[in-house]
Amino acid sequence: MLVRRFLLSPVFAMKAAPVASDHHSQSLLAQSLLSRLLICLLIVSSAALLTLFDTSPKLILDDSASVWTSSLLRWDVFHFAHMAREGLVYEHEWAFFPGIALVMRWSGSVLSLLGLSPPGWPGLLIGGAIVAALSDSTRVLYQLSLYHLHSSSAAFLATVLSFFSTSPSALRFAPYSEPFFTYFSYRGMLACARSQWLRASLYFAVAGVFRSNAVLLCGFIMWDMLVAPLLSGRKDLFSLKTTLRCVAYVVVSLLPFIHHNYRAYLLFCSSTRVHDRSQWCERGMLPSIYTHVQREYWNVGFLRYWTISNIPNFLISLPVLLSVWIFCIFYLSHLPRILRDGFARQGSKSSAHLPLGDSLFLNPSILPHVLHGISLTLILTFNAHVQIALRVLPSLPMTYWAAARLLIEQPRWGKAWVAWSMVWCGLSCVLWAVFLPPA
Repeated sequence: MLVRRFLLSPVFAMKAAPVASDHHSQSLLAQSLLSRLLICLLIVSSAALLTLFDTSPKLILDDSASVWTSSLLRWDVFHFAHMAREGLVYEHEWAFFPGIALVMRWSGSVLSLLGLSPPGWPGLLIGGAIVAALSDSTRVLYQLSLYHLHSSSAAFLATVLSFFSTSPSALRFAPYSEPFFTYFSYRGMLACARSQWLRASLYFAVAGVFRSNAVLLCGFIMWDMLVAPLLSGRKDLFSLKTTLRCVAYVVVSLLPFIHHNYRAYLLFCSSTRVHDRSQWCERGMLPSIYTHVQREYWNVGFLRYWTISNIPNFLISLPVLLSVWIFCIFYLSHLPRILRDGFARQGSKSSAHLPLGDSLFLNPSILPHVLHGISLTLILTFNAHVQIALRVLPSLPMTYWAAARLLIEQPRWGKAWVAWSMVWCGLSCVLWAVFLPPA
């Protein structure tokens, strides 16, 4: 009914700058809470009724742990909780950035001090899950979509579609890195849209404490400070001072990644005795423990994941990857007109951010999102475990803009997307509950 009402609404006739609707905000908040509740009920009930494929959680938690607490302990949560308790003990743990472990440690300590949770693993799991739930990105996604799509109805639709996540367990249930990374990524993107560069760099830096692919986010700062003014003919905004400021903001956003690798270098590579140094210390001019661990322990590398046994992982990841690729191709097919007409009118405050033509999704301001999406999907497709696209691509607002475009401009395919999203959302919750892949 929501989609039908939207498709009949005159969104393309909107010319004035849209304002966030209180009704939309309240509705989205209610729907977000409802979606979290339904996901939690589905996972907990499945964990209670079905047999675990992997009984590792029972080795960590005793029988006094509730089904909810036990159902939080899956996949990478084992690594996160161990890092929260013991720090970085094993070399392979350097593949994970410390943000989520710190959140679990601090929140678990608070719950224990308040007497709301027993110390140890249960407190870490519950505390991390609560803080992850508080890092809800619904409102930020709506504001970001409102800015780029210039339609409150389209922004509302794109945000509603985010509730049918491709990884609901990681994004809306468990103590995972993704909710925090997504929230701070969206915050930084919104700050960039508002020309708040310092704030954007700080948000991107915090996102970098949780995931390595935050290094790509600095591209938004470079685009808005250096590239966009040149394309729009506003050369008066381009100066040496602006360039130096841009470099400083980019460095700030990259500090977590630099610090993570530098800490490892001091730990593993500072010995003067060659035989005491790790092998990766001698690789290249800028040795990176992150690259080493991904290659040695997770077999990450160009086309390394392209094997017959991994065909199922490609198949389950194909819908979300294909959706993003289709959106990027659609946008780039109009790129000459966007570069010619869109950026040419950037100097006009009255029409600078209006979409081109009869599509809401050709706003020139979306171009850096398209370039970011292409970069990330190329990495996920050819140089990573492809199934993590289910967890990573929701950090792109473009993932939901792509789905919204299908519903508005190609309703038949849009409805197919919604049907797949709903089925996969429910199925992945059950798979998580019984400890079956994908992670």
